[in-house]
Amino acid sequence: MVHAAGLGLALFALWLLLSGYFLPLLLGLGVASCVVIVWILHRMDAIDHESFPIRMQLRGLTYWPWLMKEIVKSNLTVAGIILNPRLPISPTVRPVRASQATDMGRVIYANSITLTPGTISVHMADEEILVHALTRDGAESFDDPEMDRRVTRLEGPAA
Repeated sequence: MVHAAGLGLALFALWLLLSGYFLPLLLGLGVASCVVIVWILHRMDAIDHESFPIRMQLRGLTYWPWLMKEIVKSNLTVAGIILNPRLPISPTVRPVRASQATDMGRVIYANSITLTPGTISVHMADEEILVHALTRDGAESFDDPEMDRRVTRLEGPAA
């Protein structure tokens, strides 16, 4: 029930953020829609610690801003490569080790790699992610395991 309540609060917070309306009728309709969604998910038995990991919510407050900063830095790098008349690309595929304890942690790591412009996660098996990078430098950036450490910290101890 804690997961259902947390999911309901998160859905309502997202609804409020996206709508921006504070009229009593609209707030009531927003609450009602979130309650119906949580009720349907509960009836489907789709709410558990995997689908809505409450323990990750607070840790995400430090991870997501860091990831956004990395995305902006990568965007600027890729834009510089594209605007360069010599187009200095050197496509590279290499394996990257994922030290996360759960499948969800590894998926978050793989998605974080893909969200970063110039890199994409091609395949994931066990504790290894195959990454395609636009440049050799982009591929070598995974020698510094900063993103891996941050995702592992976001994941927290395996439940």
